[in-house]
Amino acid sequence: MGSKTFEVTESNFDSDVLGSDQPVLVDFWATWCGPCKMIAPIVDEIADEYEGQVKVGKLDADEHQDVMMRYNVMGIPTLILFKNGQPAARITGFRPKEQIMKEIKPHLG
Repeated sequence: MGSKTFEVTESNFDSDVLGSDQPVLVDFWATWCGPCKMIAPIVDEIADEYEGQVKVGKLDADEHQDVMMRYNVMGIPTLILFKNGQPAARITGFRPKEQIMKEIKPHLG
């Protein structure tokens, strides 16, 4: 995890993601997932560059199946941007940073 990202779990999801006053980008990932490893540095860059505009959390898909099912996450990596407690944007699979930002930037303050 990068220095500006936080761990998302089933126990803190409602408070730290849905209850956040800032948009929260959640990276659904797993240790065995190659594309997850490719997208991880991009997610860390977004956390650094957009600090104060978006919080960035990482959820281990293997450990938190309930959240995966709740949001119908079928493949990883999946990035979901939550704003005001609702999913506002969803990106599944590896994408370059420019494409990710094109999806989430309209939802940032």
